[in-house]
Amino acid sequence: MAFERDSLALVGEALDRLAEGFRGLPEDPAAGVGADVDVPAMREVLLEAATRMQDNFPYHHPLYAGQMLKPPHPVARAAYALSLWLNPNNHALDGGRASSAMEKEVVRDLAAMCGLAEHLGHLTGGGTMANLEALHVNGSERPGRAVLASEHAHYTHARLCAVLGIPFRTVPADRAGRMDAALLERELGTGDVGVVVCTLGTTSIGAVDPLADIARLRDRFGFRLHVDAAYGGYFTLADSLRASTRAHFDALSLADSLAIDPHKHGLQPYGCGCVLFRDPAMGAHYTHDSPYTYFSSPDLHLGEISLECSRPGAAAVALWATHRMLPLARGGDFATGLDLGRRAALDLHTRLAADPRFHVLDPPELDIVVWAARGPTASASSRRARAIFDAAAKIDLHLALARLPRAMWEGRAELAWDEAELTCLRSCLMRPAHASWIDAIFERLSRATDAG
Repeated sequence: MAFERDSLALVGEALDRLAEGFRGLPEDPAAGVGADVDVPAMREVLLEAATRMQDNFPYHHPLYAGQMLKPPHPVARAAYALSLWLNPNNHALDGGRASSAMEKEVVRDLAAMCGLAEHLGHLTGGGTMANLEALHVNGSERPGRAVLASEHAHYTHARLCAVLGIPFRTVPADRAGRMDAALLERELGTGDVGVVVCTLGTTSIGAVDPLADIARLRDRFGFRLHVDAAYGGYFTLADSLRASTRAHFDALSLADSLAIDPHKHGLQPYGCGCVLFRDPAMGAHYTHDSPYTYFSSPDLHLGEISLECSRPGAAAVALWATHRMLPLARGGDFATGLDLGRRAALDLHTRLAADPRFHVLDPPELDIVVWAARGPTASASSRRARAIFDAAAKIDLHLALARLPRAMWEGRAELAWDEAELTCLRSCLMRPAHASWIDAIFERLSRATDAG
């Protein structure tokens, strides 16, 4: 399969436009035209790197349907590359003047998408850093109190709370993988809870915690509400959500803070996350002084509201270019891409549910599908799933595996429970192209199942 190359010529044209902005500078022969670059040596190294990179799964191809790996849009890839000739640093304005302005614009776009009339926020290296900052700020607002999250929340929340020295507890989920609001209410009765983490799109099965219900509990118990929407946040633009799921995405604006990852559904290169706070006054928790960094302008330097220092301006440039080409609007081209991925997930689930070789969960809420292989026991089913996973890879279908608790499968899978967990097959259908590749994906899955 050939890679897209048209953007390479456009990068060259854009570099010429970029150079016009620095026309008055004396020529530097070591950096410009005729630079002293050993082209044969560079060619050898680059070709060697390309050969080494062949040892990868085909993340760029629709037959890769495993983990949350989505190729960046060509405009994001080209804009990122373009910015590297300057390599701006968005920590302080004198390190990235244009790219800092672009970052503020894209953060405003993301805040508007989530329904935040006011906001404070910035891009991060990814969802882990975004969640760390949110837990730091929210924990500072409720010092000494515990953080609660679903048992299916991302494992980093427990880690981050350990780093921050904040007590952390989990709340059991229902059989659909969502935080159980009734059990959460019982935990809140202890009176020691300061922050609740609500996950909109768990990374295991794409379950959506009941945000609207949790927000109502906040009105009674006064905790801070953080939404981890690193994976699922963009689905607020989708038109294909179930009504029950839509109600919780419509409550996004009620969050005190949220994390979202443009490098997941936002078509961006790694790493590009974002943290947002509903109240701009939360910037007080970042107060610090750096007299050699922030002197160049009285305007806000992004480093003044970030735990990270140096951050790539290239990430902001790439996301800005993507938003210009694919605005974040319901019914637009970007949103249509989300709906196509979800349609692919529903299509795959329907086929799996009709196949006697598999057990399935409820239809997916977003675009992750999880299923189990039939077997007499949990251990036999798990072995079967791993064998199918290996057989599928041999015919270029790349899936993922996930371990799910017995409680999620009881009543759905008739087998003897000799183990507490079930190893399942898992597919993240994040690409619009997946909608037209389900026939090919299922055909290979069927062959792998028979062979495995």
